[in-house]
Amino acid sequence: MNNITNTLNRYAKGAALLMLVAVVAGCDKARLEPKPLSFFAPENTFNDPEGLRATLIACERNMRYEWYGDNPPIITEAIFSDIAVEGTTDKSGPAQNMNLQITPDAQLNAIDYNRIGWYWLEGYKGIKYANVAISRIDQPKYTSEQQKNEILGAAYFHRAFRYYRLVHQFGDIPLILDEVTEPKLDFYSTKREVILQKMKEDLEFAEKWVPVNPDKGTVTRGAVSHLLTKINLSLGLFNDAIKSAGNAIDGGPHRLMTTRFGVNQNDATRNVIWDLHRPENKALANNTEALLLVIDRLLIDGNFEGGTQSMRNAVPFWHNNVNTPTGNRGTIDTYSIEFDQVNKYGRGIGRLRPTWYSTHSVWDDKNDLRHAPGNWMRMQDLVYNNPALKGKDTYYGKNLQLRTNTGALLTIDTIRCWFDWPHYKLFVPDPERVQAQGGHSDWYVFRLAETHLLRAEAYFWKGDLANAAKDLNAVRARAGAAPIAPAKINIGTILDERARELYYEEPRKTELTRISYILAMTGKPAYNGKTYSLNDFSDNNFFYDRIMEKSNFYNKGVKTRHGDEYLISPYHVLWPVPSPTIQGNTRGIINQNKGYAGYERNVPPLTALPE
Repeated sequence: MNNITNTLNRYAKGAALLMLVAVVAGCDKARLEPKPLSFFAPENTFNDPEGLRATLIACERNMRYEWYGDNPPIITEAIFSDIAVEGTTDKSGPAQNMNLQITPDAQLNAIDYNRIGWYWLEGYKGIKYANVAISRIDQPKYTSEQQKNEILGAAYFHRAFRYYRLVHQFGDIPLILDEVTEPKLDFYSTKREVILQKMKEDLEFAEKWVPVNPDKGTVTRGAVSHLLTKINLSLGLFNDAIKSAGNAIDGGPHRLMTTRFGVNQNDATRNVIWDLHRPENKALANNTEALLLVIDRLLIDGNFEGGTQSMRNAVPFWHNNVNTPTGNRGTIDTYSIEFDQVNKYGRGIGRLRPTWYSTHSVWDDKNDLRHAPGNWMRMQDLVYNNPALKGKDTYYGKNLQLRTNTGALLTIDTIRCWFDWPHYKLFVPDPERVQAQGGHSDWYVFRLAETHLLRAEAYFWKGDLANAAKDLNAVRARAGAAPIAPAKINIGTILDERARELYYEEPRKTELTRISYILAMTGKPAYNGKTYSLNDFSDNNFFYDRIMEKSNFYNKGVKTRHGDEYLISPYHVLWPVPSPTIQGNTRGIINQNKGYAGYERNVPPLTALPE
């Protein structure tokens, strides 16, 4: 517990340490004379290792934001994929008609729209913090080479983490490798592969020095190996990916959790899948599956105000617009009633609406614990709980149903109000609210189950289906699902397993785009029989074809209650670079992606590292 408290206290202190305040007042010359109010300057702040670590604390703290709060950025990653769409159906603005709403000049960073702009701004903010540590690494005096290289290795990780995400969200982007200490308006885009190659080199250094078991919430060596595996895959270096994944799977203390553990381990009605995702269990010392966590705890300094809000965002709007077959309002979100479902399952608003693929067709084994009763919730598991029905409507206390016997719908909005969800993953007790929305909890950034699936993918690209099946089936076996035969392994079955295992954890759009790049780079036929090329990547790609195959929303004529149609195009494989970034870069050119206004002004991206 002390390690957790220390981590959150570091989050709070790091925020204060990196805050710079500038005040300009009045016009008289006396006011303009520089008068130092303190000696809190970089040359003083970063002259010892702990001062330099503050930049990494900021990286750790900000990494949390992707999974926390109302409409957290991870939802934007999910809705640009095959697993989900934006479910807010009662107004225009949310990202549903991507052709209309996703442009460089659109609102790209607001909870009522999308969080594309957040990824751009937060990505470069994390790079900025990491670059301070990297550029000033020789400034402090260290007790050992290990102490110095631990800090440098962690900084390399944080920078690589942000660049890995950015190049699979925005493609070719500016590469900044040093601390920027003065205004700079002459950035140019660098080719994606050049950026990834530099990050690979940095992570190979980090893998030698980052500790195996540091404080929870900080970078582990296993996390470095995991990220390095993703970058090796992105570069088409499949042997290297197998090696780096093996370093995490076989070369350290990390193992899949296959037996009961933690707070509910003696509850016979639960299972290891439930245990794995309990807030109290994620940072336990005996949880050997966690490679990298972000830490967030109730009533501890440095926590995230509002907590996860996971149930608000990703549980259906079940407490509204679901009637009984007799026409009465059937469900309400009142707490402390006979059937108090709001505290048991959460007061959801259905912002993240899963596709039929991720709730139904992807599930291929009835014994899969991830889809089993108790872990997985179906709308029919809820009951009509409106106290006004008691004694007046025979359906009170009975299970919900979608239609009457004549086939009439009992809800006006099946998009937002009626879908299944992974209760085991989204349920986070919320003592701060009378209507539970999802409280404070640690969250997995990297988990060894994904490392197995990454190594399975690397083996697949090499044509070694037997070993690919071993890794994929290790994840399935833990969930109680039957193994998949090697002959059936392809990139589709790997994506299916990722969807089953990593919902609301993985950045699905990033990973789909990464795989699309690999298919275009190698020319290897996809399971759909098509081949792809980098030459027309924004016009013809696996990302779009996969979404068209699996999503029952996009480009199918589906509209929201407000009349917005779910539409997406091949060029959405990459997001638009926000216009203010391009326009403010007056002495250079940051390229725009094809399909968006401004693409015509592009210049060839840089193909070498900056001097």
